[in-house]
Amino acid sequence: MKITLMDASNYFKGLLLLIRKDGRVTDAEKELTRRVGKSLGFEEEFCDHAIQEILENRFIVDAPPQFSSIELAKKFIKDGLTLTSTDDEIPTPEEEWLKSTAKKNGLGLEWFSQERRNAAITKGGDVRLEVDHLIVEHPSPD
Repeated sequence: MKITLMDASNYFKGLLLLIRKDGRVTDAEKELTRRVGKSLGFEEEFCDHAIQEILENRFIVDAPPQFSSIELAKKFIKDGLTLTSTDDEIPTPEEEWLKSTAKKNGLGLEWFSQERRNAAITKGGDVRLEVDHLIVEHPSPD
């Protein structure tokens, strides 16, 4: 699936906001967030700095992202559920924020609940991310 640079930025920023919801960033969350950043074409140094600063940076508005399509929003939420399931349990602030993201992007609570169950079932093992199937389209320099 091809996405815009703006959607890629919202995807990465959204996951950064998600991992800070519980007030800590685990090593597993750092690793998966770096992987997402790399898949989206962001420089490793940029990703590391953003992850390192996310807990202290109060200038970033903590609003759920709005994506250009429902399909992309679904991918983001699935990756968010995968990311938060690296903990023993999805903390309530993270889950509530993902629900808000689903609602903002026109996805129902029933769909979210099903995906939440799927994330719990597939926890552990080789982590598959939806972002691995995205291609960021960069504007052509005219």
